[in-house]
Amino acid sequence: MKEKIISIYHKFINLIKTSSKNNLLLWYFIISACLNALLLRWLTIGTFINIKAFILDLATLIIIGAFSFLIKEKNRTLYFMIASIITTLICIVNSIYYTFYESFASFSLLATSTQVVDVGDAILENVLKFKDLTFLWQPIFVYYIHNIHLKKSKEPVYKTKKECRSYFHKYNIIALILIMISVIFTTPTEWGRFGKLWNREYVVNKFGIYVYQINDIVQSLTPKLNTLFGYDKAYKKTVEYYKESNHESKTNEYTGLFEGKNIIAIHAESIQTLTMNLNFNGEEVTPNLNKIAKSGMFFSNFYAQVGVGNSSDSEFTLNTSLMPSNSGTVFINYYDREYITIPKLLKEKGYYTFSMHGNTGDFWNRNNMHKNMGYDMFYHKDYFEIDESIYFGLSDKSFFRQAVPIIKSIKEEKKTPFYATLIMLSNHTPWNDLELTDEFPTDYKVEIGGKIVTRPYLEGTTFGNYIRLVHYADQAIGELFDRLDAAGLLDDTVVIIYGDHDARLDKKYYNILYNYDPIKDTMKKEGDPGYVKIDDLKYNLDKKVPFIIWSKDTNFNLEIEKPMGMIDVLPTLGNMFNFKSPYQLGNDIFSTEDNMVVFPDGNYLTSKYYYDSQKELTYSLKGDPIDKNYIEKRRQESSDIVEISNYITTYDLIKNIRIKNEQNKK
Repeated sequence: MKEKIISIYHKFINLIKTSSKNNLLLWYFIISACLNALLLRWLTIGTFINIKAFILDLATLIIIGAFSFLIKEKNRTLYFMIASIITTLICIVNSIYYTFYESFASFSLLATSTQVVDVGDAILENVLKFKDLTFLWQPIFVYYIHNIHLKKSKEPVYKTKKECRSYFHKYNIIALILIMISVIFTTPTEWGRFGKLWNREYVVNKFGIYVYQINDIVQSLTPKLNTLFGYDKAYKKTVEYYKESNHESKTNEYTGLFEGKNIIAIHAESIQTLTMNLNFNGEEVTPNLNKIAKSGMFFSNFYAQVGVGNSSDSEFTLNTSLMPSNSGTVFINYYDREYITIPKLLKEKGYYTFSMHGNTGDFWNRNNMHKNMGYDMFYHKDYFEIDESIYFGLSDKSFFRQAVPIIKSIKEEKKTPFYATLIMLSNHTPWNDLELTDEFPTDYKVEIGGKIVTRPYLEGTTFGNYIRLVHYADQAIGELFDRLDAAGLLDDTVVIIYGDHDARLDKKYYNILYNYDPIKDTMKKEGDPGYVKIDDLKYNLDKKVPFIIWSKDTNFNLEIEKPMGMIDVLPTLGNMFNFKSPYQLGNDIFSTEDNMVVFPDGNYLTSKYYYDSQKELTYSLKGDPIDKNYIEKRRQESSDIVEISNYITTYDLIKNIRIKNEQNKK
């Protein structure tokens, strides 16, 4: 047996030596692309060597390299240069994407490329890092090796097509053997996550970036090329899920509380809850939000459950109680599906529904999606006078100033309750357009030796600029409330304010925020009094965004500390306004004791635990012992929610279930 293994080894080495004599770039390409894959995992996930991922990356690259034997010798250099550029772009795009989303890019994101043009400055300023360009060495290296190879070229070792095909088959056999070795050591859990692909970081870590990318392309295109693929399974599982689902609202003290009242929903761009707790030299960053939160219902552990669609995902999830798509964005990739939404449910109760935004109507495909969601009217940039601009749209203050008369005229003309969504814009990344903002200080003033000394602290940083624009947005909200009140629009009206997603600020700014010592003008280190460790848990928990329900008629002065997500908004409001979606995946927050916030990557949060599905780690938030049965049960529930939601969007199941039910009634 030992002799056979040695013989196979020598044949393998001889094959590589012989075949590479006239195809030197083959292994230079494979080795360099493998090193880039290792570098990508190290710079993103933080793991450098994962044997199985390395073997699968290697096998994939061997297969790509093997096709060079089917190409004429004079064209092989071009082939490997193109292959090197593609693999390098895969690494660069995923490195940039991971910086912003802490996940990996999807082929289906190509459909959202038009949105990138509009926020290109933000990507260049806040997302693109020097590390993202380190992958460029690969095509440069391959081109350099090519020049050396040309100078030392020899007579071809294999001259016939038959010999080339032989090497093509032999290399593919080598790749197949490597793949089979990896398959043997793949667990059922890993296969499950590979197939579902909602935990992309996990898949890249276990299967490698190139296998992940191929898998993503297949899964992105399959439903579009063949809508019947997997349909029966998706239909059956979705119907069974809702039959057994316990996403029910119970009668409680808030049931029907606001029935018949107007609703104004304020979509607060990129505002995080932590900004509501900040003050600089005694001046609050968000005095208006703090005042509104204190007199209203303030949900202090509220999370946006967004994927790649950012603001559009928040709009979708809030209005449908479904999760964002794990393949592209619903607003662009699945805008033509049928959904049960808050606007549609309110229209059944006689409401007039409309939305307003100071940006172009085609951004995030809102022109089409808002109509599909049931809004009677969408007032976008074309309906406003652009007299003040911040970044790429109408300033929030001018937007609100012009919106109030429109809302008043609608109320007077329609003489029905209304549901209005006002989408803010000024606090959008990259936070570099500060012309209209106050000189809000983000420094520290401390007394040292009897003198007042100013420490720059966050002044001039991206975080400092973000704080200034949050303060501006807060001023705009304060002015809006004053104008609404003066116009009589706060009477018999409920105002909802929600942060659409976190600001995606770099961890280094959190470290400055929590660990700067103004007296010593230094950063605290681990072990120093008051030091706050900015690990993954702290970073993720700090992504909370505000959610406030406020009514002029009632002083609630109520803080709800239960963990809550965007998918819980529809059921919670539904209980208060007396409407319900049969496809809601969230819960009325007042009808559940142990709510769970599910994130698109499979992570979840309860009042007891935070579960990181990528690292398969459970964090106890209150010191409770880890209950493995509880963790596994919740993990399965979170997986079901993500899966069912994706079934609904991918296969248009709400429409198809409705049609089948109508046919059964006939």
